[in-house]
Order: sequence, then structure tokens, then C-alpha cells
Amino acid sequence: MALIDGHAEIDDLDEFVTEIGRIGDETGSTVQLFDADYVAGERHLRRAVEMANRAVDRGSAIARDPAVEVLLYAAGRRQINRALETGVGEESQAVVAVVDGGDEAAAVAAVEALLSSTDPVQWGDRETLTEFFDIGDAELAVVDGDLESVVLERVALLAVEG
Repeated sequence: MALIDGHAEIDDLDEFVTEIGRIGDETGSTVQLFDADYVAGERHLRRAVEMANRAVDRGSAIARDPAVEVLLYAAGRRQINRALETGVGEESQAVVAVVDGGDEAAAVAAVEALLSSTDPVQWGDRETLTEFFDIGDAELAVVDGDLESVVLERVALLAVEG
């Protein structure tokens, strides 16, 4: 699994998503992009990919497309429309891409070519994450303010809820 962060300038979301799908198809890789504000950290995405792959392997996947399954687990949601909030939109934004399986090197190169910059970006806007994952101060106090740990729980709970 590889993670790429950078900036994307997306004028036509449908065209951009089609290109991401083409990269996945041509390389045999699962490719998914996220708005960096919704990514709590590297462990967050690694756990989402692990859980999504496990669901696909067990035949218990929620979605037919492995990239959508990764999106659902990363969002900790079973509803695709709600999980899409964590994805990219038509704008200039900081993004984090996940590439898993297949010819990862070719997929990474193709994703990097789509981005306007591969300069490192800030991941995980605290306000965005606490609001999206409905995390309160009391819950954060239990884990000494480690927001990523709470988000990892949400990712893991999606498998339990199924």
C-alpha cells in the first residue's frame, strides 16, 4: 500500500474520478483519493485498507468496487453518499491518495501526474474530524486527546456493525 499527498486542482469532478478509475483499471490497483482534512493520519488509512480488503476477501463487502469499500471504511460509514463527503470535490484542495495492490509503482506515478503538486500537505483538520466522526471532548479525554485512535475505532466498528 502506498500513500501520496499533495494538492489537486479539480475543475471537472466526473472527469477526475473517471481518470482515477482508469488508473486503477490499467494498473490493477485500488485507488482512492480523500480530502486531507478528513484523514486522521497514516494509521487511519492503513486500517481502512486492511478492513476493506478483509471484507472483500470474506465476501462481506458493502460495495462492489474495492475503492468504494476503502472509502466506506475510512469514513466509518455504510452509506456511500455520506462517505463521499470525505472524498475530493471540484476545487483546489489538499488530498491524500491510497494506492493498494496491482502495479502500485505505476499507479502512484499516474496519481502523482494528476496532482498539481506533490508537496506534503497537512492531514486531519481537528474540527472537521471531530464533527464528521461525532467525537466529543469526553471521548477525547479518555484517549488523552489522540484523535486518530478514536477514528481508528470508528473504522473498526464498521465491520462489527455489518
